[in-house]
Amino acid sequence: MLNFEIKNGSVTSPKGFKAAGINCGLKEKNKDLALIKSDVPATVAALFTTNRVAAAPVLISRENVAKGMAQAIIINSGGANACTGQQGLADAREMTELTAHAAGIKPELVLVASTGVIGKYLPMNIIRKGIEEIVPRLASDGGTLAAEAIMTTDTHPKHFSVDFELDNQKCTIGAIAKGSGMISPNMATMIMAITTDVNIQARLLQEALKKSVDLSLNALTVDGDMSTNDSVFLLANGMSGNSLITRKDENYEKFLAALKAICLKMTRVIATDGEGATKLVTVTVENARNHEQANRAAKAIANSLLVKTAIFGMDPNWGRVISATGASGVDMNLEAVSIRFAGIKVAEKGAAIPFDFPAMKKALAEKEITIHISLGMGNHSATVYTCDLTYDYVKINAEYHT
Repeated sequence: MLNFEIKNGSVTSPKGFKAAGINCGLKEKNKDLALIKSDVPATVAALFTTNRVAAAPVLISRENVAKGMAQAIIINSGGANACTGQQGLADAREMTELTAHAAGIKPELVLVASTGVIGKYLPMNIIRKGIEEIVPRLASDGGTLAAEAIMTTDTHPKHFSVDFELDNQKCTIGAIAKGSGMISPNMATMIMAITTDVNIQARLLQEALKKSVDLSLNALTVDGDMSTNDSVFLLANGMSGNSLITRKDENYEKFLAALKAICLKMTRVIATDGEGATKLVTVTVENARNHEQANRAAKAIANSLLVKTAIFGMDPNWGRVISATGASGVDMNLEAVSIRFAGIKVAEKGAAIPFDFPAMKKALAEKEITIHISLGMGNHSATVYTCDLTYDYVKINAEYHT
């Protein structure tokens, strides 16, 4: 098992990438427009929301990703450009064309993403001026500014990097993401941009992204609501100088391990920063009949409002866990079920057992909480990341539109 040091880098940590983030007027104060650009066209992989209501930028980016190469990603916050019809599609396409013209590249090499309130048209007069302004500000240290510009209800920017070697060449993966609410991805995450200087074939790049996302971002839920705008982009410009990865050899496996590591780090940070959250909650279902059932049960527990509020209240209410598991419809041997909160066993053979309540209260006061349930049916397991549900979640979302 490879261990990687996750650093406080960003999308500009790999060779040959620049980025910028500015306030162009979509928001009153905070940054609201981000741009990431590779010095050369890059191999591209991407995953998008499976919500049947997909935002205009998702549709346009899908078209451009299918062409196999990309060089820039333009992202705005302050408006989702979702449920905006033909006008929204035209606006998203214009954002790629304006970015391409200002950056001196082809429009089909530009990907676009948007985040914010659904159902409002983008003020394109503001965005046009913003794109003119942001391109000259591209810089090799601009990744953290880009991370700030894509935030919505996030409490802090999210950006990381990881270094490793392939063919005695230093290689890097960098990432930025936004995500705090409306999170129950079934493809990727809200919006995440990943860059790397690794030289890798497009088919393997897409496969590596899918594998990494399945174990991390697709195992993430804050509130059980899937966004219309979920997108994750991965650009690989090959500038590290490693030999092209064309098969699943040692170099591929090391790249995949590094990609998984940075995706998992981002997943945990997004869960920790869930709207109003005070705790990161890791739910693991063990001894399931198969992986699908383990994953289904874990997500049912993680999405349970009763479980999430119990964790907020530091209440080891394991009845809510077993109830959510049973409601998910998975196979379970009730006489073999055991449950642990924060490592302390609270139920065995499907029934209550005595435990040290003061020790439990102390354990549940920590910032990271684990829940384990064994179903007694097989040897498959799954882990899902979530957060507690607090008073502030209701306040944030009750007032979001206004």
